[in-house]
Parts: sequence; C-alpha cells; structure tokens
Amino acid sequence: MKDHPTNKIRNVVLLGHSGCGKTTMAETMMFEAEDISRRGTVEEGNTVSDFTNIEKERGNSIFSSVMSATWRDGKINIIDTPGLDDFVGEVLPALRITDTALMLVNAANGVEVGTELLWETIGKYQSPAIFIINQLDHSKASYENSLEQMKERFGAGVIPVQYPLNQGDGFNTIVDALRMTVYEFPENGGKPEKKPIPESEMMRAQEMHNALVEAAAENDEELMERFFEEGTLNEEELAKGLNIALAKQEIFPVFCCSAIKNMGSGRIMGFINDIAPSPADRENLILDDGGELKPDPGDSTTVFIYKTLSEPRVGKVSYFKVYSGTLNVGDELENAQTDTTERINQLFVTNGKNRTAVNKLVAGDLGVTVKLKDSHTNNTLRAKGTNRNIAPIDFPASKIRMAVKTASKSDMEKLAKALHIIQEEDPTIRLEHSPELKQMILHAQGQLHLDITKYRLEKVYGVKLEFEDPKIPYRETITRKAEMNYRHKKQSGGSGQFGEVYMRIEPYTEGMPDPEGLNVRSSEIIDLAWGGKLAFYWCIVGGAIDSKFIQAIKKGILLRMKEGPLTGSPAIDIRVSIYDGKMHPVDSNDMAFQTAASIAFKMAFEQSGPQLLEPIYKVRILCDSEVMGEVMSDLQTRRAIIMGMDTEGHYQKINAMVPLAELHKYSSALRSITQGKAKFTQEFAEYALVPGEVQQKITA
Repeated sequence: MKDHPTNKIRNVVLLGHSGCGKTTMAETMMFEAEDISRRGTVEEGNTVSDFTNIEKERGNSIFSSVMSATWRDGKINIIDTPGLDDFVGEVLPALRITDTALMLVNAANGVEVGTELLWETIGKYQSPAIFIINQLDHSKASYENSLEQMKERFGAGVIPVQYPLNQGDGFNTIVDALRMTVYEFPENGGKPEKKPIPESEMMRAQEMHNALVEAAAENDEELMERFFEEGTLNEEELAKGLNIALAKQEIFPVFCCSAIKNMGSGRIMGFINDIAPSPADRENLILDDGGELKPDPGDSTTVFIYKTLSEPRVGKVSYFKVYSGTLNVGDELENAQTDTTERINQLFVTNGKNRTAVNKLVAGDLGVTVKLKDSHTNNTLRAKGTNRNIAPIDFPASKIRMAVKTASKSDMEKLAKALHIIQEEDPTIRLEHSPELKQMILHAQGQLHLDITKYRLEKVYGVKLEFEDPKIPYRETITRKAEMNYRHKKQSGGSGQFGEVYMRIEPYTEGMPDPEGLNVRSSEIIDLAWGGKLAFYWCIVGGAIDSKFIQAIKKGILLRMKEGPLTGSPAIDIRVSIYDGKMHPVDSNDMAFQTAASIAFKMAFEQSGPQLLEPIYKVRILCDSEVMGEVMSDLQTRRAIIMGMDTEGHYQKINAMVPLAELHKYSSALRSITQGKAKFTQEFAEYALVPGEVQQKITA
C-alpha cells in the first residue's frame, strides 16, 4: 500500500440518527474510490462495515467500523458508527480520534433527536463538521425543510454548498455553488455529466457562491484583501480559506446526495480530499500535563488506543491513532498507564473485517495491531524516555441496570470472564458484584444495549443467563431519640462472658450540639463504607466500663448497622452515646461488650422510629415541546419532584428528583412516550425518606 504523508491523510467519521444511511454512504464512498468493485447493501448483509452476524441479522450498525479509501494522491480513513444512542460507546472514540465529522441528515425526516445528541458531542470535541442531506431520492424528501432546521438548531455557520434541482422520486441533478456547475447523474448513479447552471437558477447559485467566498475570505488577511480588490477569490484561494474556516469550526458546509443511488458521493469525497483538514491542520493536542503534541512524523512516537476487540484465533485486536512520530513494525513502546513495554510485531490498515499488513504508519494515521500483552482502550503507548500521556475518552454513566442470574455457579464464572472481554470492547458496559444486594448488576446505556449484550453472551460465549429486576440499595435511619441497656452474661464453666452497656441513640445531623445531660469524654464521626455517618460518643464517668472496651463496643454497633431491622439494609446517620454500664474483673472481654452493644443498639433502633431511606437521583430531561406534556405526566406517576423547567436550544429542559425505584427501565419508557424525541441523564443526589405507604409495602 502506498505511503501517505500526514498532510495527505483525512480522518472522517460518519454520524447521524439511525436510518440516515451512514453504512450505505460508507459503501458508496469505498466504491467511488475504487477500493471495492461492487457495492453491497444493508438488506443483503454484504457491506464492508456491517460485517458481524448480529449486524447482518438486525440490519443496522452496532459497532464502529474502520475503512481506508485512496483518493487521488491522498488517503481517507472512514469510520462508520451506529446511530442509536445505546451504542454511544462506539461513537465517542471514533469522534475523538478523527478530524472531520460527516453528519448525515435524512432528507425525509430532517433534523432528528439523534442528530442533535451528536451535535452536542461534536461541540464538546470541537470537531470540524460537514453536513450531508442524504436520501434526496425519497418521495417525501425536503431539502429546504432540512436546511432550515439545521440553520435554526446548529447556527449561522451552516452554509449550503449544493442544492438539488429535482428532489424526490426523480432526483438526479445537483447544483454546486462552490464550483458553479450542475451535476446530472445517469439513472444508476456514478459519474455525473457536468452542465452549466440554468439561467433560472443562476441568482440562487450566485448568492450561495458569494456566501462561501465571504466565509473563506474572513479567516485570512491576505485573502480578505484579495476579496476586496477582486470581489472574488480563485479556486486555490477559495480552497485555502474554506480549509481554515472549516478547521476552526466557523463554517459547516452542506452537501446533497443519494448514497443508495450513488449520486453526489464522489463530489463529497473530492471536497474532503481538497478542503477538509488533515491532522496537521488541527490544533495541537493538549496532553494530560498541559503540554502540546504536534502531529510531526519526525517526532518521538506517541500512539493512543481508542478501541479494543477480541477475535477468535487472533486474540486481542487494538485500534489506534498515531498522534506523533512514525510507528514501524518492530518498535518497542512504553505503556504510560502500566509502565510495561509493548513490541509492535504487526501493523495493519483495515477495511471492515479485512486487514492489510503495512510496515509503518505516520503521525495522523489510523491503524491496527494484534496481541499486545498489557494494553487496553484509553492507553497511551510512547517512545521510551518520553513522558507523554493522552487524556482518556470520557464515557458516559449508565442509564439502565438489570440483575443477572445464571443457572449454576460455573455459568456465573463463565459470565464473569465473558463480560470482562465485552467490557474491554465496550467501556459503557459495567458489571457490578453487589454484596449488599446479593446480586450481579449489569449497567448499560439502554434496553437495546442490554439485549445486544445478552445476545452476544449467549450466542458468542455460550453463557445462558436471565435478567431480573435489580434490588434497590435502601438505607435505614431513625427519627427520634431512644435509650436502651443490655446485659450480656454467659457462664459455661471456666471464664464466662459479662458486659453491660447503656446507650442513647438519636438521629445525627452535621453540626448538632453535644448530647444533653451527658459528660462527653471523647467523640468520633465515622464515615460509613455504605454512605452516611455514625457519631460515636464516649460518655462513661467513674470507670464503669474500661476505655479498653471502646473499640469492641464500637465494632458491635457497626456490625449491627450493616443490617437494619426493617429490610436488612444498612443504617446511616445515627449518633450513639455510651453513658453507663458494668463490667466484671474476670469475665468481661471484647466479645462480651461487642455482643452487649450490638443487641442494645438493635433494641434501641426499634424504639426510635425506624425509617426507610431510598436513593434519589437528579434527572435532567431534554424533549421537544410537543411531547413535554406526556413526559411530565409520566414523571408524576414516578413520585418525581419537579425542580424546574427551562429551554435549552429548541429543547424543553425538565429538572426533577426521582427515586431510583421509579427509574427502572425509564430509558425505554421515555423513548416510547416521546417517539425517540427526548434524552435524559441521571446522577445520584441523596437519600431521602420513603413515604409511609410505600415503606409499608416494602417492609411487608
């Protein structure tokens, strides 16, 4: 394979709402570049990018897929990504390591919720973006509506480069305002015939052309002077100015196409090659220590692993980007996270599942290697003697949780091993072993994400499992003061056990005054492992209990707090004051006082108005105004407290506090009631009292 310098490499990622045609677009781009001889289709399950069995069965993308196309004297690396928000773990790494986002919009549907979700991420990564209004051959296609929505929601930087002359069933003609020409395509697509712009369209095309020229001139003083002198820019000057404006995210060009008919994709490829920024055109990468990393092939080698797969008979497959230097077969690099040395024995570039061996890859390029010993997603590999570390990709928190149950202990062991592999491939999947709930909890991004994970575990790894509702990590506390004493006395020949403890327990709040009527000798505020606090006060006077038994008494209380009397959930936020007791010169020991304290605490807890607490989550929902009523009605059925409403862009924003028990499968419910026109995030906020009628049901 021909070597390409950094400035001839283009890294693009295909983004868009599910069903906008990303996989078909990737296939058509590969065909236009003549890297494949025949275009596959999603329906036939023979595309380059959707090559896994599950993607073929479902007919949509689940994993990101990397392809490499040669175009004129350059190389375009293309990453096709899933359109469903459940698979955001595939999208974020692809967007992080590419230099231009190609945002596809379905001409029949316009800007959809998935498009807007992705736009936020594009803004977060400050990625240059090109819009492609696809499926203009659809009978309900509307270029004008799509463009208007894009301008409204994504800003004035959205600038059309093309528009269709005849959208809908007979679509075959595009007016290109950048080159001021018309492309008319044959019935089966492919290479178009170039024609002059009709007189009836000249004014519209000229206005669009002038807008592009002005946008190009604004970013360079020399170009601005030339524009004022000549009133226009030549093709080379225009390309230079647009390249700068696109790299700075000041313009977002809009193109037209029908990927399925292969109409318009070649022109988009040419624009990517000529105008889109190369890795060298982007701002230097800011490292973890604040330093900068320039994509210089002559610099020390620095590589970032953004994705990991496990393949049968191959093992670990690591996808990476070379951020600096030149990576050669045989190089030895240091892992910044593990301090281990990795030898690069093989290098590949990929087209879907197919890999082609290469000897080297330069700064800015994407590649694959296999069988790294101790390197994973988000790891930096660097030349020995350097101190570079690239910041990890920040993956989102889970939105759904389910308990996992297997038929046998051996199946549970197989499950743990299989999920370890899947977690390596998808960091948005997380398995939690909860000793408190006595369940294995699987965390994911949505119901479909869970279903796909279950499918893979059963079909690929042969693990039979069932999902069941996860338990809620309740907490218990008290609402009033109580005093109790207990004498533990046991005699069974020889030394016995004796310990008597008097204690007062009461609800604990930060900053509360010392206990009334007691002589406090010492106090300790203990942060409990399960959250909340225990305030332990030693108020013994006159030596009724020797201070050497303090730790035993405290241990007895803590052991009892691990399982409260209502539901067996841990107890929190309680103050215990030990104010009297008795001991025996022979029979008193640590175990006796631990037992006495534990039983006294349990008895006092039951007399002090025990109350169940539940985890409350801060939920932020963004939805279209047309579905806001349904969202609010649904929240009311979930015991939610609405904290406020606002607008964010064209979205309505709802902030609410919702019990975790009411958020079970909320991602699926929200998608159903809004037809996918909403999104939400959730974050733990606090523990709060469970309403009386709800507590009765739970404790029953």
